Amino acid sequence: MGVKYLSEEWANAFTDALANHDGFQSAIGTTDLGVQFQVTDAPDGGTVDYYLDIGNGSAKMALGQLEDPEVTIASDYETAAGISKGELNTQAAFMTGKIKVTGNLAVLMMHQPIVSNWTAAAQTVDIDY
Repeated sequence: MGVKYLSEEWANAFTDALANHDGFQSAIGTTDLGVQFQVTDAPDGGTVDYYLDIGNGSAKMALGQLEDPEVTIASDYETAAGISKGELNTQAAFMTGKIKVTGNLAVLMMHQPIVSNWTAAAQTVDIDY
């Protein structure tokens, strides 16, 4: 039995997966990066905000709002779940307008190894959608 997608348990399991993923740990190095996510149309009908906060050689996923993120990524639940499941390519979702990115997109693009390893670490978490 996995953790419920976009729950506190999910965020904690994701933080643990990032801490234990050698590729992700190597990719973050001394990077400071904050990414805010906003998922609309969640199963309860609401919006779920969560963030990835990288700094001092560690990373944390948590529900809520991050103060002054470099980038904010917004999508609906169906898109976010599709990306999380590996059924939808993030770049394709961006190019077709299924995800909206605001803030400093160049910063996100500079850290492509972090994004790639973040996705790989995500595959180690057993998630219930």
